[in-house]
Amino acid sequence: MPRSANPAPDEPRLARVAAQIADPSRARMLSYLLSGEYASAGELAQAASVTPATASGHLAKLLAAGFVACEQRGRHRYYRLADAEIAHALEALALVAERSSHERAWSSPQRLRLRRARCCYGHLAGALGVDLLQTMLQRGWLRPGLSGYALSAEGAAWLDEIGMDGAAWLARADGSAAQRTAYACLDWSERRDHLAGRLARALLEHFMAQHWLRRRAGERALDITPSGRAALQPVIARPHIADACE
Repeated sequence: MPRSANPAPDEPRLARVAAQIADPSRARMLSYLLSGEYASAGELAQAASVTPATASGHLAKLLAAGFVACEQRGRHRYYRLADAEIAHALEALALVAERSSHERAWSSPQRLRLRRARCCYGHLAGALGVDLLQTMLQRGWLRPGLSGYALSAEGAAWLDEIGMDGAAWLARADGSAAQRTAYACLDWSERRDHLAGRLARALLEHFMAQHWLRRRAGERALDITPSGRAALQPVIARPHIADACE
């Protein structure tokens, strides 16, 4: 009697995921979307250095695999990463990819701008983002919890100082969604944690609305403006960061 084949092992479907990211054009598209913003197919084609038709084919595969989401606005379609889990996975892969050549990989001027300050799926990342989290922890504005960080009364007072509603954020921190309000995200370039979660997104939105930070055209890199340098100086642990970002 013939022997039956062994059943397939119950393992993570890593090959399917890896196949989507292995293509250089799709990898460049996904990296472009790490800012957390929507992008048109044309913008993604330009970022990947491919034709619009080729970009459409890649985007169809990424949609089918659940890597990106799409929104129709009039005649145009706009794409973003499907969720924060995809963003965290891409950042983790980037950490592994540059493990043996980290400093050399970050030596070019464009990459140095990214390392100093950038947008990571709506969070402030890079050296500035790492300094922000460290300052908030050191000053007791955030306190470690079981599944993230809890905003303290002192932290709420600081939010009030910079023009945000500290009381509202303190109330959110006591609700059922507290664990997603603030948590650590390992930073791709600094290899230390920056702040992630709803509070992190609100902080970056506020910094941008106040024109303390500005986005470089076509890049994820962020620059500190003169008014931002004054406003954010109290939370920058390494003064040279503000000088370099200007």
